[in-house]
Formats: sequence, C-alpha cells, structure tokens
Amino acid sequence: MKLLSSLLCLAMVVSASRPMCDPVEVSDNSWIYVKEMHLGCWTSFVGQDKAEVHILKLNFAATDAKMFSLEMTDARPMNLIITSQDTAYGLYKINAGVSIYKSNTSTLGFHINEHHNNVHAVVFPGEDEELVRWATRKFGGVTSFTTVENLKMLLFRPVEGTKGGSRECMLQSEDSSEKHFMKIETAPLTSSFKSCSPPPEPEKQRVRGPPAADEDATPELHIINIPEDGNIRNLSVRVDTKKSSVFLRGPRGTTWTFLNPQHTKFCSNNEIVLPAMAHRIQPLFELSSDRAEDVQTKALDYFKADAFTSYTEMRPEGSQLLLVLGRDSPAVTETVSEAVPPTTAAPHQMPLLMQLYTAPDYRSPLDLNTKVQCDKKIYAEISGHTLGDIVLTIKVMSCVVRSKGSCPVVQELRFIPEFCSSNSCPNSTRLSFSLDQLQELSSATWDLECSVKMCYSEKCGDGGRVKRNLEVTQPCQQTLNTPCFDFGLPAILGIAFGGFLIGVLLIGALWLIKIKTGYPTGLDMASSLSSGCPCSGAKQQPMSSNPSASENSSANASIGSTQSTPTSSMA
Repeated sequence: MKLLSSLLCLAMVVSASRPMCDPVEVSDNSWIYVKEMHLGCWTSFVGQDKAEVHILKLNFAATDAKMFSLEMTDARPMNLIITSQDTAYGLYKINAGVSIYKSNTSTLGFHINEHHNNVHAVVFPGEDEELVRWATRKFGGVTSFTTVENLKMLLFRPVEGTKGGSRECMLQSEDSSEKHFMKIETAPLTSSFKSCSPPPEPEKQRVRGPPAADEDATPELHIINIPEDGNIRNLSVRVDTKKSSVFLRGPRGTTWTFLNPQHTKFCSNNEIVLPAMAHRIQPLFELSSDRAEDVQTKALDYFKADAFTSYTEMRPEGSQLLLVLGRDSPAVTETVSEAVPPTTAAPHQMPLLMQLYTAPDYRSPLDLNTKVQCDKKIYAEISGHTLGDIVLTIKVMSCVVRSKGSCPVVQELRFIPEFCSSNSCPNSTRLSFSLDQLQELSSATWDLECSVKMCYSEKCGDGGRVKRNLEVTQPCQQTLNTPCFDFGLPAILGIAFGGFLIGVLLIGALWLIKIKTGYPTGLDMASSLSSGCPCSGAKQQPMSSNPSASENSSANASIGSTQSTPTSSMA
C-alpha cells in the first residue's frame, strides 16, 4: 500500500512539473491565422501585344457592404475580366494600358476616374471553366484567375504578373496571397480561437527572438486542436517557422494537407496529405478526447518533450481553409545566406541542398569559391529536410551544367550513384562525376543543376531541382592551344612585298636563261604556237646562233609582251 501511494505521489509530482495552460478566447492568435482558399490559377502567359490577361471573380456575403476599390494606375498593360453574381459597387482607378471587360448583364456598378473608353460590356459565360476557355479564345490565354470573397481593396503592383511554368490555366484551390503582383484586402474571416502558452521556467525566461550564433535552436512544439463540434474537415497547412514540431488533432474524417514540408516533425490522429509527393500518411495515434489537458499531454508524450510553445483550439468556418503557422514570430524568419544557393524547387516542394566534396569519404566539403581542376573527380551529396517521422529517399534523375554569360551553353553531365546506407545518409543521396567532359568547353564558371524525385516506399513524386555553382580551371587545354597570328596591316603589306619580290626574281632568272642559252624554251613554245600546231611533224626553220642587233631588239619586245605565259609554264 505504501509503495502504491509512493508511485501515485511520484506520478502526480511528474505531472505537476510538466507545464500546461488553459486556453482563453482571443480575437487574434499571435501564432496562427486562417484564411479561406478558393479556385484560381497562375500561369506564364503573356499576349502577343505584351498584355497580361487576368480574371477576377468577386463573391460577397449577404451581410457585407459590397463596396470595393481597384487601384490600377501603376499596373502593367493588361486585359482585366471581372465577373460577379452579386450586386456591388466599385471605384476603379486605371491607366491607359488597362482594359476592363464585364458581362453585359453584370450588376456590378462602376465609377471610373478616367479612360472610360477602356471599359467594355461584352457577352461571356459565367461558369468558371467556360470563362477561362472564352478568355483563351479571345486573348490567346489567361495569366491568372483569382476568386476573392468580400473584397475591400485590390491593388495591382507595377511588376510582372506571370509565373514560371505552364501557360495553361488549370483551376485548383490556391492561396491568392502568393500572387505578388496584387495586394488584396478583404473582410476578416470569422473564426473562433482559444489559445494559450505555458509560462516559461524562470531561468529560461528571455525575449523571444532568434538564437545566438553559438546556440542550437530548440524545436518549437505547436499544438492545434479542432474540437469535436468543429464544422471544417479539410485544412491546408503552411508552416513558416524555421524549426518546429506540429501536433494536429481533429475530429474523425479531418484531412490535413501540408503545402510545404519545411518544418521538422509533424503528427496527427487524422490523415495527412503530402501533395508534392502524391502521398498520404495514415493516422499515427488515436485521441478521441478534445480536452485541452488531454491533447497537451498526448503531444508532450508523443514528441518526448518537456514543454510546448503554443496551444490553439479553433472552430473556423468555411469550405476549404488555409492555416498558416508562424505569424508574427520574428524568431522564425529564415534568412538564406548568399554562400548557400537556394533550391530551385517549387514553393510546395522540399528544400534541397547540394554539397560538393573532393574525396569519396565525404569529409572535406568543397568551398563555393574554390576552383576545381577539369581532370579531377568530384563527389556530391544532395540532402533535404525531414518530413515528419517518415524517411524519404532522394533519387537523382539527371544533371546538367550551364555556363554563365550572355550566351550560356548547356551540357548534360554524366554521373555515377555512390552507395550510402540509410543510417549514414538519412534523407540524402550521393553521386560522383568527372569534369573531363568540360575540357573542350571554354567557360570556367558553371551552374551545376540536378533534377530529383522524392520517394517513400515505392511511391515517388517530383522533388524539384537543386543548383550549385562550380568554378573550373582548364589545365588540360594548355597543350592544345595554338598561337594566334595577327594579320594586321603590316603583315598584309609584308606579304604583298614578298610576292612582288618573288616575281622580280623569277623574271630575272628567265632573262639569265635567255642570255646564257640563246634559245629560251618559253620563246620556242611561243614561236611554235604562232606558226601552227607543233605536233604536226613539220620541220621548223633553224634560227641563227648570232642574231643581229635588230633581231635582239625584236626579241626583247617579244619577251616583254609574252612573258606571263612561258613563266607560268616553266614554274
């Protein structure tokens, strides 16, 4: 009995030492905010007239004032199509490069500050997909389609509104705040929040901020709980904190879709979807109770943590919502140093990093500013952040090198996968390649880029691309180099004078032959040609060996007139 009492007392002491908190109603959560997601698209299309094509679909609640403004005085040239099924009134400020198209049956009220001729009432369909097809037929494509609920103000910024990738508008749920070319202000979404954070221990109290340079960042633990009476069942999650563990709890049937896997770990009693990998993670534990104390205890036990950073209960309203974790948290702002090239992966894909080495033991990282000889073998390791508690495999599909300069050259780089056990290479892969493929190319500065896939079990998804700059020296080309000759004006004049001198010497040689022999072959041929065919067998008249002075004079004239033909024959 004493033993049982002691164990019970010990359990109570341990439980009391773990920090808990009671959530209270708050109008604004300092860690989390929620926004509704709607259908839209964002493409790379630009018309032949250099104008972008944007479609704006406006929806208003019955209780909304239904008054808004559009600021487009500094916008780039565009064709803006506005559609709405509601009666609303808008103030439009546009420039001469903006043309507005509305339905001829629209109940939207317009007040334009100027350029009234740029507003056109036309016939177009009201259904979303049909409207996209109509705009594609009329303008050649669609740059963006954006759905906005309860619009108050929309500002088009004077920046390019395109996005790299496809030119085809495929409507899907999106976060419109990612569209940097516009700023949208809407009526706040009605959501009920209860939140709290446990008080820190006295010796650990300090101003929240980034860790010191010599201090390891401690993972933050955030707990999110949707009570059993919550209506929402589908939430998209974006984690903007640098290093966090996320504990998610919701009613049966709730689905959490992670848009970016930049956090460290996550878990849930519901299904988790990773769209970047087209993979689903089944519930990792069971928890039917939605009591704050039970949820907090389960989170601490699961992550084997001594404390948590925040606890949030939420009852959001809406069909499909985006939950953003990391709001107003200066400690989690991630700064990427210029020394570490960022990944070229899409925003929803895993961040990747490529590190180069000079030896197969992978112990001596290659500095970014170090130049590598073209006859050396290079070893590379590509790694990514952890996706929750699952272990991913990175598979390299292809690598290319791209020269830097005004006329870049792209060449495929052959590589060899290097073996590495899962214990030594968690969430990473290794490969090697030789730079002798670059010997015949003149550039010394390259971008090395590899395309990868992320695999879990037998399922793989696009992992994006990872890029790294590469400085190469070219000692192998020195034996192949030949001197360059400068054919300037002095060289050209020298060649001309040399040719003239050779001609004079040849003429002098012919004259000497004539004087010594008295019967130059060239003149004989010339005589034969003038008297008829030399091959006819007719006898030729003998010439005197001592010609007279008049004959010499005649011969001199003959040499001057026919010199070019015998000279070329003799030569």
